[in-house]
Amino acid sequence: MTTTALREDPPSSTTEEAARHRRWAWPELMPPLLVLLLGTGLLLAGHGLWFDELFTAEVARLPLADILTAISEGTGTTSYLAGVPPSYNAPYYVVTHAWVSLPGLGGDTSLRVLSLLATAGGLALVTRAVSRLTDRATGVLAGVVLACSPLLLEQAVEARSYGLAVLATGGAVLGLARWLQEPPRGLLLFGLAGAGMGLAHWYAVTVLAAFVAAGILLRRQRAWPLLLTGAAAALPVVGLVAVNLLNGTGGRNAEHLNDTGGRLVVMALEAWTATSGPLLLLTIGFAALGAARATGLRVVAAAWVVVPLLLLVVAELVRPVFLPRYLLAGLLGLGVLAAAGAGSAPRAARAPLGALLVACSLLASTPLFDREPRERADDLVRLLAELHRPGEPVVAADMRSALALDHYVRTLAPELRPDVVLPPEDAPADAEEVWLVRRIIDGRPTPTDDDQILAEGGFRQVAEHFFGGDKTDLALQRWER
Repeated sequence: MTTTALREDPPSSTTEEAARHRRWAWPELMPPLLVLLLGTGLLLAGHGLWFDELFTAEVARLPLADILTAISEGTGTTSYLAGVPPSYNAPYYVVTHAWVSLPGLGGDTSLRVLSLLATAGGLALVTRAVSRLTDRATGVLAGVVLACSPLLLEQAVEARSYGLAVLATGGAVLGLARWLQEPPRGLLLFGLAGAGMGLAHWYAVTVLAAFVAAGILLRRQRAWPLLLTGAAAALPVVGLVAVNLLNGTGGRNAEHLNDTGGRLVVMALEAWTATSGPLLLLTIGFAALGAARATGLRVVAAAWVVVPLLLLVVAELVRPVFLPRYLLAGLLGLGVLAAAGAGSAPRAARAPLGALLVACSLLASTPLFDREPRERADDLVRLLAELHRPGEPVVAADMRSALALDHYVRTLAPELRPDVVLPPEDAPADAEEVWLVRRIIDGRPTPTDDDQILAEGGFRQVAEHFFGGDKTDLALQRWER
C-alpha cells in the first residue's frame, strides 16, 4: 500500500503528492507553535498552583525510592495525605520527578511548562498523522483547531498528566497512519505510544481501542498485527490498575466522577466547546460532514470519537464515569473530525469554513485568559508572612489547606516553618494567638476539631481574610485568647 488513500476510500492524490505528504513541512509547525503561544499567554497570569497541581509538586520533589514505595504500597507521602497515595497517574509522578531533577527546573512554573511542551509535541504528531491520511491543509487545520480548543488549552497549562496523554495519543495515531500506509512500519510507535496513553491517563485506553477498531475496519483480516500490538500496549495500564486494587487504593477518586443521567455524550460535547453555542453547532455539523466525506480519514476520526464515548456510556450503566478533563484524549478526535469536515467541503468553501471553525474555537477559549486563580494559597501565605509574628502557631485545619500551606511556606516564606502545625496535629491550646488556615465551602468553613479545641481553650476569632478561587476557597483566620 503506497498511497494515502485508505481501503474503502477512492484515491485523492497522485503517488508523487502522497509521497510529499509523508514528509514534514514547515506549515505543520503552526499548531504546536500556536498552542505554545496561547499557553504562554495563560501562564503569564502567574496564578498559583491548586490542590491537584500542588500534589504533583510535592510528590515530584521526593526521592524516587519514596515515590515508588508510596505507589506500590498505596500510602500517602506525608501525614496529612495518608489517605491520598500517588498510585493514580503513578508514571506521571516518576516523569515529573525526573523533570524537576534537571538543573533550573524545580519551580512551580516548570511543571506547567512540561505539560505545555508535551501538548505541543502531541499536536505536532496529530498534525503529521492527519496530513498523511488526507492532505497537508487538512492536517494543519486539524492541529490548529485542537490548539485553539478551550478544553485542551485549559489542561495544557496544568501541572497534571494530560499533556503527556496528548503527546502519547499523537504518537499512537501517527503510528496507526504509518501502519495503514506502509505496514508493518508504524507498529512499534503505535505500541509504545499506546502504552504511554494508558499510563498517562487510563481513560485514554478507550482511544487506543478506537484506533485498533479503525484498523480492523480498514484492514479486516490483515489487522491482526495491529490488534496484537494494541493488546500488548494495554497491558501496562492493566498492571497499573491491578496495583491500585491490590494496594487498597481501589476507587478512591470515584467521588469526583459525575453521573450524567444518560447525557454523557451531550455533556462531553459541551465540555469540548465550553458550552459555546456557535462552536457546538459548527463542531457537530462539520464532524457529521467529516464522517461522511473526509477521504482517507473518516474511519479513523469517526472511531476516535465514537468508540471512547460508547465505552463510557456503557461504563456509566455500572457507575459514574464523567469528568470533562478525563475525556480529553478521546475528544481530540472530535476536533480532528470537525476539521476534516471543513476540509472536505467544496474547494471554494474550505478556507472560509476552516477560518470560521478556528475563530469560534478561539472565542470559546477567550474566557480562559481572564479567569480567576483556581486557588490563592500563594497570596494567603504572602499575607501571612506580613502579619505573622514569631512564636504564633499557624495551623492547617484540613488536608487541602495543609498541602497549600506546606508548599508555599517552603517556597515563599520558609521563615514561617517553625510555627507551622500540620494535620494530624491540632491547634495548640496553650498559645495566646493562633493563625488558622482552612477551606471554605458554600460560604462556611469546613468543620474540624480545631474549632472545639480553640473554643474550649478560651479562644475567639478576631479576624478573617478570605481568598476565593475557581476551585478552592481558603480563609486565614486569627484567633486570640
